[in-house]
Parts: sequence; structure tokens; C-alpha cells
Amino acid sequence: MAMVLLVLVLVAAAVAAFVVSGSYDIGADRPHGALTERVIGTLRDRAIERHADGITVPDLGDPQRIRRGAEHYAEMCTSCHLAPGLQQTELRKGLYPQPPDLSKHGVHDPAEAFWVIKHGVKLTAMPAWGRSHDDAAIWDMVAFVRQLPNLDQAQFEAMAGRAADDGHGGHEHVHHDEDAQDGPDHQDHEGEYDHEHMH
Repeated sequence: MAMVLLVLVLVAAAVAAFVVSGSYDIGADRPHGALTERVIGTLRDRAIERHADGITVPDLGDPQRIRRGAEHYAEMCTSCHLAPGLQQTELRKGLYPQPPDLSKHGVHDPAEAFWVIKHGVKLTAMPAWGRSHDDAAIWDMVAFVRQLPNLDQAQFEAMAGRAADDGHGGHEHVHHDEDAQDGPDHQDHEGEYDHEHMH
């Protein structure tokens, strides 16, 4: 027993020394190692499943609810999660992990999508929209995102009443230094904070 305690103390000390050393590369342009990704991914996925359990899903087929959700999505979400006709944004390109492309994948589990939108996800760029929007508005967004993969650009813009917001007033804005950004260390990790049921 004493040996087990000693080993645990030594492991804890080693972890603490590593943390305070500052040697871990925390930069968003350097992906986690495979083990770290697996641990974080499992923690995130199980947490979302547990906290979303028991959420009652309202009627998400109401056209007015979907239209309201489209307006919110166009204003708040497209610079990270894209939209039909919007292939990339400067903000999204610099994010790690890459947000899921909801224009292609939509959401699989409405309750989990609601929880993620309302509470956000730590250590990603996903904000807790529940701090500025009520539950009804969040359900509107969930209702719309479920329909999003079935829309083309014209349908999206007609439903949202505007073009997707890419962070530059709705027009895709790309600098011509992509070769520098997409060097040997750049990897595409799209959807790495995308919970397994968020597609």
C-alpha cells in the first residue's frame, strides 16, 4: 500500500512539474497529441450526453421557429460553422479544434445540440449562448440547424433574410498567405469538438 501511495505521489508531482513548467505548446496552431485528443474527446462527449439527458425536446417542425432560427444562425454562427455558399472564413481557419461544418452535417441529437448551444464547450470557441438568449431562441436555432444541410445558398439566404456573416459583412474575405498558414505543421481537425451526435 505504501508503494502505491508513493507511486501516486510521484506521478502527481511529475504532472504538476510538467504543468508549471510551461513546456506544453498551448498554441491553437499546434494540435494535441493523439492521447490528449482521445481523453478530451471522451470527457467532452460523455459530459454532453449526461447533461443533455432528460431534456424535453419541443416541436421543432414549426416553420416560424425554423425561420427565426435561420435569422439567428446567419447572424451568430456562420463565421464558425459555415453556411451554404460559404466555404471558409478567417476566424474558422484559425480555430482549433475546428468547429463542425453544420451546413453539411446538421445535428443528430436535438437535446444535445440544445445543451451545447446553451452552455458552450470549454477549451473551444463555442460560446454559452444561454447567457444572452433564452431557451426559446436556442430551440429555434436547433430547429433550423436540423434543416440546414438540405438548403442551398439561395434557400438559406431567403430563409435567413440575409447572407451568411463571415466576419466581414457577409462576404468571404481570404488573404493570399495560405501557403504560410498551411505549412507542414498545419493540420485540418474539422469537427474535433463535434460531439459524436452533433452530425
